[in-house]
Amino acid sequence: MRKVYFFATCLGSAAMQDSVLNAIKLLRREGVEVIFKKNQTCCSQPSFNSGYFNESKTVAMHNINLFDEDIPIIVPSGSCAGMMGHDYLQLFEGSPEFDKVQRFAARVYDLSQYLDEILQVNYEDKGEKIKVAWHSNCHALRVAKSVEASKNLIRKFANVELLELEHEEECCGFGGTFAVKESDISNAMALAKIEDIKKTGASYLISGDGGCLLNISGTMKRNGVDIKCLHLYDFLIKRLEGAPLWVKNCHMTKL
Repeated sequence: MRKVYFFATCLGSAAMQDSVLNAIKLLRREGVEVIFKKNQTCCSQPSFNSGYFNESKTVAMHNINLFDEDIPIIVPSGSCAGMMGHDYLQLFEGSPEFDKVQRFAARVYDLSQYLDEILQVNYEDKGEKIKVAWHSNCHALRVAKSVEASKNLIRKFANVELLELEHEEECCGFGGTFAVKESDISNAMALAKIEDIKKTGASYLISGDGGCLLNISGTMKRNGVDIKCLHLYDFLIKRLEGAPLWVKNCHMTKL
């Protein structure tokens, strides 16, 4: 039996517990043993992006020491996977701990990559015909490079039509602390992203990043846009189980 660590992420633990549980369920249905370390914390991306490098090293080394067994570390977020699998190398470059960090980073997988590329899952679609759009978060696209794996998982469902955004690679304006520091610019970017989504005619927006979904869905709600937003791993489980995709309009606290 395959055995993996699971890193839930801050947002997953604090606000998107259902998505975390569904991500774990996707691994278990493939016969994977999932180990959840209760002392896990932030990946350190917010502090890293804000220039607090020494503080980021402390948090990063906590994670590196915590996930000490030589097995894959599965992360249900391209942002955090990119941080732990790539940015940790930059953070510790030239330090005595670099070799240890390098061995850790090599074990980090975005969940979609692990499902699509390592497990090579096959999915039976138990849902009705729908049209969906996909939002690529910046770190998953440019750092973790996990976007194609995520979209491949969606394409496995026979009754799902994946509609491409014209400006898929443009940021939604979240950017972690950027949305707080530059709220007006962030809002303008979110509105532009929403216009791009609306042009597709999709009824649902799927993304693998909770922060982006919170930003986009909150802006949609404030502007009366009736497009449902779902986390990728919630979407996959619902299609596999034949459960309704939606009960009410998406908003900031329930995705």
